[in-house]
Parts: sequence; C-alpha cells; structure tokens
Amino acid sequence: MTQSPTLPRPIQVASLIQGQWHAATGGQEIRDAAYGQPIAYVSSEGVDFAAALKYGRDVGGRNLRKLDFHQRARLLRSLAAYLNERKAEFNALSHLTGATRRDNLVDVDGGIGTLFSYSSMARRDLPAQKFVLEDDINLLGKGGSFIGRHVLVPREGVAVHINAFNFPVWGMLEKIAPNLIAGVPAIVKPASQTAYVTEAVVRAIHESGLLPEGALQLISGSTGDLFEHLQEQDTVTFTGSAATASKLKVHPNIVRRSVPFNTEADSLNCIVLGQTVTPDAPEFALFVREVVNEMTSKAGQKCTAIRRVIVPRERVEDVTQAIRERLSGITMGDPSREDVRMGPLVGASQRDDVAEVLRQLKAESEVLIGDERPELLGGDWDSGAFMAPTLLLADQPLTNHTAHELEAFGPVATLMPYADLDEAAELARLGRGSLAASIVTHDRPEARELFFGMASTHGRILILNRDDAKESTGHGSPLPQLKHGGPGRAGGGEELGGLRAVKHYLIRTAIQADPTTLTAITGEYVRGAAVTDDGVHPFRKNFDELKVGDSLLTPRRTITESDVSAFAGLSGDRFYAHTDEIAAKDSLFGKRVAHGYLVLAAAAGLFVDPGVGPVLANYGLEGLRFTEPVGFGDTIRARLTVQSKTAKETREGETPTGVVKWHVDVTNQNDVLVATYSILTLVARSANGPAI
Repeated sequence: MTQSPTLPRPIQVASLIQGQWHAATGGQEIRDAAYGQPIAYVSSEGVDFAAALKYGRDVGGRNLRKLDFHQRARLLRSLAAYLNERKAEFNALSHLTGATRRDNLVDVDGGIGTLFSYSSMARRDLPAQKFVLEDDINLLGKGGSFIGRHVLVPREGVAVHINAFNFPVWGMLEKIAPNLIAGVPAIVKPASQTAYVTEAVVRAIHESGLLPEGALQLISGSTGDLFEHLQEQDTVTFTGSAATASKLKVHPNIVRRSVPFNTEADSLNCIVLGQTVTPDAPEFALFVREVVNEMTSKAGQKCTAIRRVIVPRERVEDVTQAIRERLSGITMGDPSREDVRMGPLVGASQRDDVAEVLRQLKAESEVLIGDERPELLGGDWDSGAFMAPTLLLADQPLTNHTAHELEAFGPVATLMPYADLDEAAELARLGRGSLAASIVTHDRPEARELFFGMASTHGRILILNRDDAKESTGHGSPLPQLKHGGPGRAGGGEELGGLRAVKHYLIRTAIQADPTTLTAITGEYVRGAAVTDDGVHPFRKNFDELKVGDSLLTPRRTITESDVSAFAGLSGDRFYAHTDEIAAKDSLFGKRVAHGYLVLAAAAGLFVDPGVGPVLANYGLEGLRFTEPVGFGDTIRARLTVQSKTAKETREGETPTGVVKWHVDVTNQNDVLVATYSILTLVARSANGPAI
C-alpha cells in the first residue's frame, strides 16, 4: 500500500442553519476513495429542521424578494467570480472523493460556470422586475375592455435540494442558481460521502457575504424530520436512485400539501452507432472515444453515463477491439496525480454495490473486457475503492432484459448488437426512460430515423459526427441552456433548460382586468389602456423622464401611387401586388396596395423626432403584424407609446442608458388598425439617475 502524505486529519462536517454553523459530534465515518483512510464524520444531530425551514421562508425569502431579477443575477455573477478564486481548495478536497483533475473540470469548473451562465441569461432575458409577464394579452371580451394575462411571481417557500454523491459542487450550484434568480432561498442536503466538499463551497459562499441573509442553508447528514415541516410554497428536488425517489415523493406530508417534487434519477443511458459507420470513418473513432470517456470519467459514476452500447451486429468485434485499445491507455490511481486518468469509486460500499450488480449482469452477459487489476499509480486496491473498467456483451439484447433493468453505477457498460435501425431504436427504448442518449452517424436520414425512434424515452439526444465533434461537449454533458432530466425511470423531472428552471420556482397566476388597470399593475402598457400626452415629444425625454404610457399621436399622411412607385424603385421590391395593375386585380386584395414596409417607413417618418436627443440607437422591432392593406389614397397615422423600460448596467466610463420598448399602432382614415409592432431603442439616462 502506498500511503498518501497529504491526507487531512478527520474533520467534523458541519451544517449551516439559521446563519450559524452547527457541528455535531461523530456520526457517519467517511473515508478517502484512494487509500481508505478516515477523513470526515458527518451528522446532523441537533439540527432543528422546522426552524431551518421557517428561517428560510421568513428571512431568506423576504430578503431575496426585495431584489429584482437583475439584482439577483448580479449577485450570482459576483459569487461565481469569488468561488472561481477558490477553485484550488475545492479541487484538493474533491480528489479525496476519487475525482481526477479532469473530473473536477466538470464538477468544480462546471458548477461555477453554471452560475455565470444563469447570471447572464437572467440579465439578458428577464426583466429588471420582481415578476415576469408571460405570453401575450388574451382578449376576453369583444370590445377590448376585458383582457387577461399570466404573471409569474416567486414562491414564498424554500427550495430543498437533496443531492447525489457524484457531483458535490456542480450538483449544488446548478440547482441553487435558478432558485436564487427566482427569489427563493435554498436548503441543500448533499450526500454524506462527499458532503465535506459541499461544505467547503458553502463556507466560501457564507464568508463572501454576497448572498442575502437566509438565502442558503446546508444540512450535513440526515434530513431528520425535515419533510414533516414542508409547506405548500416549498419545493423539493432530488437527485439519486429511482428507488429512493419513489419513497420520498410519496411522503404523506408531500402528498397532503401538494409540495412540488422534482426527480432526476439514474438511468440506463445509451449510445447508438449508426449502421452506415465503418471502422475507417471519423464517426467510429468518435463513438469509441465517447464510450471510453463515459466509462472512466468520474469512474463511471455519472447519472448520464453510458450503460448500453448499441452497435450493428457486424461491428461488435471491431468496436470491442477499439475500446480495448483505448482503455489500455487509461492510467488508474491516486486522482490527485497529473498522470492519472481514472480514479476510484467514491468509497468501498459503492464499489461493493457495483460489484453486486455486475455479478447479476454476468449471469446473462459475457465479459469482454474487465475482471483484472491494472497497476495503480498511487492508491491501494484493497483499502481503496478502485474498479477496473468492464465491458459486457449481451448477445441477445431483445430477450436479455437484465442489462435494460439493472444499472451498475460505476465503470461498467454492456455492448448490445442490433440488426436494423428499428431494432436499435427499440433497444434504446427498453431502458424505459433515460436522461441522455447519443447517436453517432454522419448519415442524416439515419440520424433522423433514430432520433424520432428514441425521442419519446430520452430527455436529451446528442447527434455526434465529424461536423460538430470539435465543439461538442460530449455525451450526456448537462448544459445550462438545455433540459437536464428524462421521462420514465429517469424520474420525469426537469432541471436547467435555461430560464425554464427559474420558472419552476415561480407561481403562474392569471390576471383579468381592464387594460388601464392591467397596465397599472404590471407596469407594461397594453393596447386600450389610458395614455399620457403632455405635448412633449417622447423622443425629447431621457430614460428617467419617460413613463410607461407616455404617448404621441402623429399627424396624418396620405399614401399615393407615386409613393409606392418610388419605394419599389428604391427598395427593388416590385412584387406584383404593388406594381402590376392587371395582376393585382386578381390578387387577394383586388387592387394594387402599398408595401407593408412602406407603411412601416412612413409611420417612422411620422413619429421620429429628427433632432439630436437622448434616443441613441434603434435596437430593432418585435411582433410586426400587417392587419389591413393600405391602398392608394388611404391616410395613415401612428400612435407611439412607451410600453416598458429596462435600465442597462453601466460599466465604468460608459454613458448610462436604458432600453425603451415602444408600442406602435398604425391606423387608417377609418381608425382601422393596419399595422402593429414594438420597437426597441437605446435611450440615455440621467447622469444622476438611480444606480444599477
């Protein structure tokens, strides 16, 4: 046995409850993964779980809800930058869990990167408000005086996150980023085996002082009677085994109070090699690389790891040999060493669990690679939790259901041959719901057939080929922008997915009112609401002087045949409905009509103030609709109204600005709407305006 000289003395992992660190005595003993030496004790003995929930709701929730989405997002960005400076500390601890430097790029760097991503998404796509207006206005009456809309507001509870052992940093940060953006506090309960890593990150967060008081609490050890004290506004997310999830989600109090419960469970993810892929094709090498990476990254302890390797029957021997050759270059040992590519499993009990499932899989499958003890570069086979990568062959996978039912949560995968694409898709679906799958092919019809054959049972599918390989993040890698979760045995839940995750922590309420009242409540103008016209052109007002509802009704302009001819010549748009008298008679309009973009340009000419002023730039337009044709001799006018305002963050040396969204209605001489849209402009703010 090679004894590491750097193992720390055992520590007592503490909980952060009601703003104070609480350390019990003793508890579950945790050993390092490579050498099997005691490094920590974990216990939540003495924690008042009811008080923790109440503190989160009363203190954390209230403090977070004082801030708008942009303010919370900026806090998240500052927190990510702070943690980024502490990565070396987190990486060193993470090595004790069996994670290599490569593994830490996913867990530590990936977790911090998720905070940065959510901060950016929220500042870009959410309003600088404490609520979100969802979808368009719904007319509930013929006259337009009764309308409805959906509004999203923060839950007034606590988000309880119960995490798995394999990603002690990313698993926490990817969950708390959306709930903090939403304005909801969190209580995090990491798996005991790696809780000391999570605790170190929470200590750094707490020491930073960046989050409002009560925004984050930590339970190290058992959850005790926590579930007994959950209320209707609380939420629970769980990552781990499907068996544990099925027990927790039917807890009597969860059911009685209808507490939302989101499950992300381990699943039998697969990768499919297309029939058209030959051993000399780039896709063949990509396929082998993904299989080996997923077997060895985190020692196969990933909820998205490849468990089923589905290949054309005629490629079984080629694939086996290629995997064997690539695995021969994988070094195992002490994960803190630069020359080690694969570390141990998280602990001896996890290794024993995997060995037991592997024993059951062997009853119906042949071992192609495995059952050996490669040389270790540090660490100990007997005291540590090492396991060599193992590849099995289920030669009759349509009838051998063990490999579709049992998951060895370690470096174990099963090769499954198929006869045609229908059979490949059927094998993929036999997993009964997975988080992720990959299809490796450069043949687009083949990719299409496989995708639609597999889509209903997979949360995410990567199509990997020579064209996207350079930028691809690989099989199963959760991305902040895309959904992480899957149907069936994968839990039926969703995490990440961009701002969808934020909306999990918001309550959707429908509001029904008249336009003026709805505008007053939401702060966003809707057509039909009362407007303000004080005689000052809105373009002469800076951002801070403008108010939602400020409006301008323009003079009129008559559209002539010469206008249409000039526009056709200038733009090159000589579409027959505008320029051909004879053809236009048989058109939808029965006559020549003005170009829609001529109407748009003419409206701009009516409402734009040409002088130098606070309006700096035009960002573009949204929601353009031409509702009625404009013929020769029709007279149009426009109403320009401030629809909403969003102050922009100002960097040092920049001019303070904000984005103003203007609603524009263009009507004809009969007051009939002919065009409607919104334009976005960049407008200067007052030098002494409110800080952002």
